[in-house]
Amino acid sequence: MRRWAEFVLRHRKVVVAFWGLVLVAGALLAGRTTDRLTIDFSLPGQPGTVTAHKIEHAFGSGGDTSPYLVAVTLPAGQTITRHEAEVGRGFAAVGTAVPHVRVIDEANTGDKAFRTKDDRTAYALVFYRFNPSPSQKLLTDPIRSAAQKAMPPGATVGVTGQDTLASGGNDSGGQGVLGETLLGAVGALAVLAFVFASFLALLPLLVAAVSILATFVMLLPLTYATDVSFIVQFLVALIGLGVAIDYSLLFVTRWREERDRGRENHEAVVVAMERAGHAVVFSGVTVAIGLLALVVLPVPFMRSMGYGGALIPLASVMTTLTLTPAILGGIGPRVDWPKIRHENRASRAWSRWTAAVVRYRWIAAGTALAALAALIVVFFGIKIGLASSESLAKNGPAYTTLNTLERGGVPTGALTPMEVLVSTDRAASVAARVAKVDGVTGAFVPSGPAGNRGGQSIVVVIPEDETVNSKSVDVVKRVKSTTEHLPGVIGVAGIGAAQIDFLHAVYGNFPLMLTIIALLTYVLLARAFRSLLLPLKAVLLNLISLAATLGLMVIFWQNGNGSDAIFGIAATGAITFWIPLMVFAFLFGLSMDYEVFILSRIREEYDAARTTDAAVIEGIGRTGRLVTSAALILFLAFAALASGPGTDLKTLATGLGIGILLDATIVRMLLVPSLVSLFGPWNWHLPAWAARPLRVQPSYPHPEREEPAPKTSAG
Repeated sequence: MRRWAEFVLRHRKVVVAFWGLVLVAGALLAGRTTDRLTIDFSLPGQPGTVTAHKIEHAFGSGGDTSPYLVAVTLPAGQTITRHEAEVGRGFAAVGTAVPHVRVIDEANTGDKAFRTKDDRTAYALVFYRFNPSPSQKLLTDPIRSAAQKAMPPGATVGVTGQDTLASGGNDSGGQGVLGETLLGAVGALAVLAFVFASFLALLPLLVAAVSILATFVMLLPLTYATDVSFIVQFLVALIGLGVAIDYSLLFVTRWREERDRGRENHEAVVVAMERAGHAVVFSGVTVAIGLLALVVLPVPFMRSMGYGGALIPLASVMTTLTLTPAILGGIGPRVDWPKIRHENRASRAWSRWTAAVVRYRWIAAGTALAALAALIVVFFGIKIGLASSESLAKNGPAYTTLNTLERGGVPTGALTPMEVLVSTDRAASVAARVAKVDGVTGAFVPSGPAGNRGGQSIVVVIPEDETVNSKSVDVVKRVKSTTEHLPGVIGVAGIGAAQIDFLHAVYGNFPLMLTIIALLTYVLLARAFRSLLLPLKAVLLNLISLAATLGLMVIFWQNGNGSDAIFGIAATGAITFWIPLMVFAFLFGLSMDYEVFILSRIREEYDAARTTDAAVIEGIGRTGRLVTSAALILFLAFAALASGPGTDLKTLATGLGIGILLDATIVRMLLVPSLVSLFGPWNWHLPAWAARPLRVQPSYPHPEREEPAPKTSAG
């Protein structure tokens, strides 16, 4: 690392010029990158996806989408009876005016289940062709407009459905990625201003801006090689902001410390690279490992988030270890003004805190583990699926329309119907059999092209309740089991079937993903810490922290204890199927950052002949403010992400945010120091047989003796 620092300092003008070009290129290409991102949650090779593709190929729409529900309510005093033909023509007009849709209603099924019990409202299911472009607008307005033009005079037309409810009935994208990033940057600047108390606070923000745009540049070629999920743009912008600032914050803080010890600027940069640079590299690799492990999952959109997400720590490490020292080596001392805060001694407050934790280590460890255990117990009640309709909207046209249908006796299962693809000659018998399945309110075979084409038909199955989570999909499992051996049945598709496939494909492979992450991280940290015990503790604590975070998400979102008060969103009833995996992949690496920051410094202090307890006190005295500030910056970035539209992104953002705070407080500042103190000399064992393949020096504990507490200063 010393040679690298010397190289960067010798060519600092070239380095700054290079990253200046990257900054310009990123600003020009970021829009093109985001335009090429896609929305695609399909599961190639899984039964539901295979059937869905067959339905879309044969019928032009449906299969893997939840339909729009278009409802028409006649004026007071009028009923659907005696107006069937007019209402039927109105629904048919939707199929004619809106391309690539199939309309299922009373007219082509002959079933009065498509009207409310008061006979004033009729509804139709409108299946559409999925468009993977993030810029694709909802069909709510075209459907409503087509129906209104053809319905009887005075009729009220409404459109609802999972997608319409989730959007609030409009296509507003909120403040967008740029607005959320700027919001996160403002919060980060406030924290950095407190940490540095000088214009140096602007440097990590500059490094983060370059890192984010560099990531978008690197992401562009990937979008030509494979489909990349639209979610990646949010991760690159907001997580990229936090990670790049964290790494730069670590580097700059160590540079300041060396300057305050009396080193001249050039040597201070070199020593910062030797000390903090190693921590940055190991931290970046651990984040990348957690994300790249997603590629073992047989799900394209999860893999794309693994590939795309891994570019974030890569860009952050590159910019931190090149641009940061290049700037510090040139104008660092001049921008570190007014220099109010000094780094020559450990923080008095953090040293006192850690000394108390070390003194009462059994109590500290027991308290932290008890709190985490309580949250882990809650985690075991998690439901995987989609947000319930109750949590998607509390007002607006889509909400009003759904209320009208529900009051009229229409089951919420109409939001998530199943589609059973069968041969036409068997359609009627299959529908009769499926209609008897427990939890099913009706099974219909539409006549005409909406339900019969090329010798194949679709049996539309309406469950009693919406099939949106791992518990409510039982009715889908029963339908699949019932139809599995019936003659003429090709397969079952729909949102519920897709969730079953996802649970099988993704969570069935989760043990493999977990094993890969744990083993690679253990080996990496064993090399970084020169210890057999410390990396094992780090991995186990990370898993405990993640389970506790998911427990908090169950409390906050699934059970609604906080989501309604803060976001005005009712209990979701489930955690969206892909979010726990993303929270795991990102938090495993991000929280490991803090472990590396803290234990690297503790190891350094122990190698300087301190006792274990003294090394813990000095190490956290040096890194406590750094870690909490870094966590607060990441939390503010996630808070900015949570300010955007969409329940799913809010759920992901809050999960990451509360996970970071939980990890940086209870785990890293209470549990880690208490456990390191408890393990004592065992922390520092790395025998020769283990050190040899890791290509590091063996490590053995040195004799420890009592020593006075390290001198501290305010900060």
